[in-house]
Amino acid sequence: MSNVVHRWPGPLLEGRLVRRYERFLVDVKLMGGKTVRAHCVNPGRMEGLVVPGARVWLSRSLNENRSLPFTWELIELDGLVIGANTTLPNALVKTVLEQRLLPGFADVQAVVPEQRFGRGHRADFRLDTRNGTHWVEVKNCHLVYPDGLGYFPDSASERATKHVEALARRVAKGDRATVLFTLQRTDVKGLRPSALHAPAFAKAVWRAAKQGVRFRALRLEPSLEGIALLDELPVDVERYDAASLQAWSSAFDDTSGWLRKDGRVAGHSIT
Repeated sequence: MSNVVHRWPGPLLEGRLVRRYERFLVDVKLMGGKTVRAHCVNPGRMEGLVVPGARVWLSRSLNENRSLPFTWELIELDGLVIGANTTLPNALVKTVLEQRLLPGFADVQAVVPEQRFGRGHRADFRLDTRNGTHWVEVKNCHLVYPDGLGYFPDSASERATKHVEALARRVAKGDRATVLFTLQRTDVKGLRPSALHAPAFAKAVWRAAKQGVRFRALRLEPSLEGIALLDELPVDVERYDAASLQAWSSAFDDTSGWLRKDGRVAGHSIT
């Protein structure tokens, strides 16, 4: 399985990461020496990815009226290119679903994005199939530990927990539901919910899996040309000891979070 599911609309600009601050902003020194402010669309801690001096790439918006024309798209760490844009996965998954690139979705007749269901919930996709309604929620995982597994999320997420619980209720009513994780990096062999960063989310996943919600993960390869779908990875939905992750997380402490206006680091620690 190897298909290009996204191409950059124009050449990416190379630079070096200077700093991440106020959560959604980064300064990048471009190859020519100019430092620009770019949009960081990842709202989380970005554990392990906030590495000053790292090689990064920015896209430039075609919208001339946008206040910040640049967006942080990629980062290279130890020779590995990793996707940093968390708004892309929905578009990537939409392409995967529409082009029938993932086994198990052959009966899909329509892919409908951003659909509300239940009380106050919205799924990333409602799939109309020959066998009823299939709800799909997309989550992007960037954090990989030395055991080769991706861990989602890298901070507490009440929103993600509620999404999983809501999908379990739809399954109880007879619908199908899948949480589809995307990993925009190639050095990963599987995925787990992070019981260290988000114990409530992990517990919700463990319960939902027993109730019939499916959890699947896609490994994607980002490059300067675009993003390609490589293959599907296993998702471990069995309980495990969260304490086993603490040392790895602590080792990433200096490469997580963002500078606040008062000069302190926010989102730096999970405790």
